[in-house]
Amino acid sequence: MEQADVVIVGAGQAGIALSHCLRKRGISHVVLERGRIGERWRSSTWRSLRLLTPNWLNALPGSPYCGSEPNGYMSRDAFVETLVGYAHRSQAPVRSYVDVLSCEQDGQGFRLRTTAGDWSAKVVVVATGHCDVPSMPFPLHTSADQPVSIHASQYRSPDQLASGGVLVVGASSSGVQIADELRRSGRRVILSVGKHTRLPRIWRDKDIFWWLHHMGFMSQRLDDLTDPDSARRQPSLQLAGRADRSNVDLATLQGIGVELTGRLKGISNGTIGFADDLKDSITAADAKQDRLLRQVDQFAGHKSIAGAPAPIEVPTNCLKRLSFANDDIGTIIWATGYSRSFSWLKLPVITADGELAHKGGITTVAGLYALGFRFLRKRDSNFIGGVGPDAQAIADHVSHYLGQSGLKAA
Repeated sequence: MEQADVVIVGAGQAGIALSHCLRKRGISHVVLERGRIGERWRSSTWRSLRLLTPNWLNALPGSPYCGSEPNGYMSRDAFVETLVGYAHRSQAPVRSYVDVLSCEQDGQGFRLRTTAGDWSAKVVVVATGHCDVPSMPFPLHTSADQPVSIHASQYRSPDQLASGGVLVVGASSSGVQIADELRRSGRRVILSVGKHTRLPRIWRDKDIFWWLHHMGFMSQRLDDLTDPDSARRQPSLQLAGRADRSNVDLATLQGIGVELTGRLKGISNGTIGFADDLKDSITAADAKQDRLLRQVDQFAGHKSIAGAPAPIEVPTNCLKRLSFANDDIGTIIWATGYSRSFSWLKLPVITADGELAHKGGITTVAGLYALGFRFLRKRDSNFIGGVGPDAQAIADHVSHYLGQSGLKAA
């Protein structure tokens, strides 16, 4: 059995950032990763993906952005390269292709069973990420008489898909970007729209994240909010990291010929039914956008919200049903988000809805921590640039815990 003071599970930006912070404090640790560094970025995203946040906002501990395009949006491959370089410079002790099968309490610490042998640790940090298990509300079993059904995490490019049109379910960041790419490739695209968050890419000549960052919006904690549960459920922003900094929202999609319809409500007998709620979803999103832009303008000293994106025009004849047999739909892409899977954690820390119970990343099991999850400590805890302060705070707590308990190695 191998030993370390701290075992970090996951070598994405959260795990690598924490490794950097622990090394600075002289704490023995290892990072176990079931694939390669940044594996989800490598194998669960489409090829043309760019980060939603501008480069200046994506700093990791000890590594501010120093390139020539602070206002650009890094490609997926460039970010993976950056993360790997950061891990090497930090001398992160990553063990790749090691899958953690179980974690149990063992005396004063933990015992982890993995595909590469057992580990003993005094502290375990769960840094497996918010985008863990693809969520598909109405999964289909592919057969000759119905479309191929894949999750957005399985989509790579238009030429990967079967012939025919594409139904994209979900209109948050992934859904609108995939719909945009497919339509521009010449495909018929239908977008099933549910709850979403619309914001302009650029507002008052600055990236929308510039305003959110400087207003303190991204650093808000759950305790600061009047409705924390609603904030947790908020969909990701309808944004894309394009070189021309243009919007990708329902209005631009309509402009290139994407067909909008309501929320998918059921699949039966070779037919998909859609709710008659597109107008309600659009109205709610536009109202939220209007409220936030007014807050931005108040912060900036502007007296009016002139120039706000125009309201979306709701189609008068939205599609209500889609037939597998008659509508030439070759693929359904579910851009419907993710859930978490902690079946390997044999510890009393899982809530009734399957989430990891914690307060600011600290669980009720002494020595067990979480990092990189949405709203872990603040609104941007699952963002690349937001994970650094959280990693620093968790590293401080781990150091104190090990020292206080007399567990820290000499």
